[in-house]
Amino acid sequence: MPMLLRNAEVGPGHHADVRVADGRVVAVGNALMPRRGEEVVDAHGGALLPGLHDHHLHLTALAAAETSVACGPPGVPDAATLGTALRNRAAALPPGAWVRGVGYHESVAGLLDRHRLDAMTGERPVRVQHRSGALWTVNSAAAAMLGLDSDSIDAPPGIERDRAGRSTGRLWRLDGWLRGRLDAVGAVDPEPDLARVGRRLAAYGITGVTDATPDMTPGTLRLLLSAVRDGRLAQRLLLLGVDSLPPGLPTDRVRLGPRKLLPPDHAPWPYDDLLTRIRTARVTGPVVPRPVAVHCVTLEGLVVTVTALREAGVVPGDRIEHAAVAPPALAAQMAALGLRVVTQPGFVAERGDAYRRDADPGDLPYLYPYASLLDAGVRTVSSSDAPFGSPDPWAVLRSARDRQAPDGAPLGPNESVSVSTALAGMLSSPLRPGDAPRSVARGEPADLCLLHAPRAVALEEPSADLVRMTVCEGRIVHA
Repeated sequence: MPMLLRNAEVGPGHHADVRVADGRVVAVGNALMPRRGEEVVDAHGGALLPGLHDHHLHLTALAAAETSVACGPPGVPDAATLGTALRNRAAALPPGAWVRGVGYHESVAGLLDRHRLDAMTGERPVRVQHRSGALWTVNSAAAAMLGLDSDSIDAPPGIERDRAGRSTGRLWRLDGWLRGRLDAVGAVDPEPDLARVGRRLAAYGITGVTDATPDMTPGTLRLLLSAVRDGRLAQRLLLLGVDSLPPGLPTDRVRLGPRKLLPPDHAPWPYDDLLTRIRTARVTGPVVPRPVAVHCVTLEGLVVTVTALREAGVVPGDRIEHAAVAPPALAAQMAALGLRVVTQPGFVAERGDAYRRDADPGDLPYLYPYASLLDAGVRTVSSSDAPFGSPDPWAVLRSARDRQAPDGAPLGPNESVSVSTALAGMLSSPLRPGDAPRSVARGEPADLCLLHAPRAVALEEPSADLVRMTVCEGRIVHA
């Protein structure tokens, strides 16, 4: 339905009326007169922003997390609490259903293996994901169903084994393989509720997301595209983990971004392998050369990635996911190459105390940098990495400014950026993160976020409670 938003703050201190029709902003001006059949919304001077974009999350994992057992701090502080949570979920599920846990951290019960899980869970098949997303651990019942110790399966190297050759239950960076095995053995999981995820994101003012899931399975891709087609997901999607899209999709709703490359943290690819993968990615997808988005959470990984990109040749849009440890010398190299960085300042607020306790002391000054990357000339934006971080962008904005750990102690306060700076990154183009923010202007897509208050209030105290209405392609999806 056509819409007229009256008295909206479309820029700092600049108020105007905004007309929306056919999915676009068609007029911005003063004293625009309502037209027949037009819905009129009085903004009461509230800020009207372009819709926020989360530059790195995982949609189906976020949906699955909604029905999974929380297995880590702060709600689960110890092994006894974890065992109770897993057993309670098992008791509530039908026979044969798997228990799925997420968010585990070693501070709860050490490094999990199949035997530790057996002691907590018994015969019900259980899988628990580490909060880093790098590791799944299964109990013996699940290991047997998956055939981890069987000669009949083509076992990838990420299946960890003990000295006797028996699986420990730890599966490193094997999300796609695990999903395929679960399907093959008929494991019953609830279908991801993408409608609920779409509503949650819309309530935050998010109108677009970049799904950074690597090597997305055909089944996952079908789920996402179906949710886009039938409207359960109103947000625009940029996909990093697929090489092509089926014909007939609305190209302005679903697009391919840089190709995601995820070197396993526990066993990084050899340099020549990474170089080959970068060069192969360049020629995948409808537009070549295709940029890449390389996962880097260690100093060594970032050094190798920057070196490989320099040798392969950087193309516009190449980006580093996380850059979790990035000292000034590497920041300067990334800036010189024109690389972009998608960081997660929310992790400081959610995990900062664990980082101070567990991280290499030499890494701490350079952990999840933001201000220093911008100062070096690296186009840097924030994201949530949901479900491994909170999907609330307003919480991410606060963390980018405050740099406070859960215990209130500062972590890298020199890396603080203003809310305005972090918000500008969320308003930048999905394909060009870190470029100038999008604006509410004639001809632009009607992807909008209306706040209850002026921009100055939102910059002072960013909160999801400020979101009054979210519009995707001219359609109200939250109010």
